[in-house]
Amino acid sequence: MLTAKQHELLRFIHDRLEETGISPSFEEMKEALDLKSKSGVHRLISALEERGFIRRLANRARALEVLKMPESAVAGSMPKPANDLGARTTSVPANIPEAANDVIDIPLHGRIAAGAPIEALEEHRSLPVPAALLGPGEHFALEVSGDSMIEAGIFDGDYALIRRADSARDGDIVVALVDNEEATLKYLWREGGQVRLDPANASYEPQVYDARSVQVQGKLAGLLRRYH
Repeated sequence: MLTAKQHELLRFIHDRLEETGISPSFEEMKEALDLKSKSGVHRLISALEERGFIRRLANRARALEVLKMPESAVAGSMPKPANDLGARTTSVPANIPEAANDVIDIPLHGRIAAGAPIEALEEHRSLPVPAALLGPGEHFALEVSGDSMIEAGIFDGDYALIRRADSARDGDIVVALVDNEEATLKYLWREGGQVRLDPANASYEPQVYDARSVQVQGKLAGLLRRYH
């Protein structure tokens, strides 16, 4: 079942691939659907991907492949009502597009500790991120401060890409807010009524808190690193 905007975007991508063999850029999709930001396009793309209508091609900055279409779209007729759009689908021959590089601006919320907890600053900044690095969901970025996660490949000055979430599994790398004041990036483990936040550096000790004092704000989804 597709929304009107999802159906419209799918049709636009399909038509562009048929015409040129190249999937449209996020900017082109934003303009075609009269959306205010590329993040709206990203959410529609993620929804279509979750429903199996498209997929992102691996190892490319931005390439989309249409896997199937609602029958009404292939026939070129008007979209069916929402409760019929997903009922019948037909396969579409795969194209292998060479697509444009696209980026999405996500909120950059200051620095986060990869050592002792420090305050996660709320700042009105954004970070341009290659769209291919982000999966479904809402994301934000934090600049890493400290070296307690270096054995997980997370270094001081990296940008941690975080998918918003209020829960996590044991062993996930999370942004944990402690006592509603300080945030840190650590492995999460639960032990009875306590939460243990483990570093990835033998020089640091785990941090143990009462479970009521720790709130998960998101899970690590990726990293960006700049070389100077």
